[in-house]
Amino acid sequence: MTDLISIFEYQFFRHAMAAAVLTSILAAMIGTYIVSRKIVFISGGITHASFGGIGMAFYMGLNPFFGAAVFAVLTALGIEWISFKGKVREDSAIAILWSLGMAMGIIFVFLTPGYTPDLMSFLFGSILSVGITELQLLLLFCVFMALFYMIFYRPLVYSAFDPEFSKVMGIPVAFYRYLMAVFIALAIVISIRTVGIILVLSLFTIPQITAMLFTRSFARIIPLAALWGITGSVAGLFAAYFFDIPTGASMIFLLTLQFLIIRGVFLIRSLLIRRVS
Repeated sequence: MTDLISIFEYQFFRHAMAAAVLTSILAAMIGTYIVSRKIVFISGGITHASFGGIGMAFYMGLNPFFGAAVFAVLTALGIEWISFKGKVREDSAIAILWSLGMAMGIIFVFLTPGYTPDLMSFLFGSILSVGITELQLLLLFCVFMALFYMIFYRPLVYSAFDPEFSKVMGIPVAFYRYLMAVFIALAIVISIRTVGIILVLSLFTIPQITAMLFTRSFARIIPLAALWGITGSVAGLFAAYFFDIPTGASMIFLLTLQFLIIRGVFLIRSLLIRRVS
């Protein structure tokens, strides 16, 4: 118990805890849209394509997260455009952009003069090195997304799940979908520091799937996903500290374990109800 309390004396751990909570809240808002619209594969393409921006930024001497953001936004808009126009199969376009982004990232990092950048922090996250500036950015984006959902909730949901009806009602479906594609891209890039490119999509899907065991309401999934996201992420953070294992992987493992336990409880409950009835 003393060790548990003493770790809060370290500023890096307090920052990591705040980053885990804020990233879970952001992932709950963005991830609910991703899972509900069944565009997890699209988000995976955006995530991995952003690595190309990181490599180009290293090569040009720019902030790697700025490069990732630009690349991710362009990829997201490109995928949405393809899905609207339908000239190329959506899954094919995503696969091309996914592999192209990763390949470009590796090539540009290799061509970067001087020392070879440490890619592990981008691939698997580095939550223990999160600074106050990144926490402020996370907080601002969380507040912005919360306000956006409160103001534009109905047209956003209508355009996402019933585009034909939305068009009849005069809702600009394409505008909202392109806008959400940009928000998804930015949220993914901001969250890379927490769990990394390889694992970030899990944070945007596992808590939402867990929440959907309790409800199918879009509005109710968000707070439940935030709750399960925070619980699993914080537990993973403590596990990583005490067992000296990679933080991002530990967080995703605990989120998955949490889902399996809850799913198992629901299955046992349903079996008992069937036996009784």
